[in-house]
Amino acid sequence: MRSLSDILDEYEFLDGDDRYRLLIELGRELEPMPQPLKTDATLVRGCSAQVWVYPTGEAQNLHFLADSNAAITKGIVALVIAAVQDRPAAEVAQMDVAAALAPFDLKNQLSSNRTQGVPNMIALVQDHAARIAAA
Repeated sequence: MRSLSDILDEYEFLDGDDRYRLLIELGRELEPMPQPLKTDATLVRGCSAQVWVYPTGEAQNLHFLADSNAAITKGIVALVIAAVQDRPAAEVAQMDVAAALAPFDLKNQLSSNRTQGVPNMIALVQDHAARIAAA
């Protein structure tokens, strides 16, 4: 997975439809999430599309699998995952993920339907990180 800063460098260079294409490409680059992991327990609530996030890894190296049934939403979840992937749980739990994603200006680039679940994606990732860090 590309780093968030590499993605931002490319994103800032693009406009409109090309940004959509980049998000779709990011979604396609996500590590495949096995179908049996797409359950009610891994479903992110509050998203207009179905989004699943499954945490793996350990306290020193959190890793997430994610998927969505909508291409652009899958790209958005890829951005969230890129911000936290393979970092220590304690760091992810304290991180301001929304601030890390702010330069992408998703609220102004995409419809509110597409971005309404982003806070829930972030909360799910950070809640898991906090539980692992506290253990």
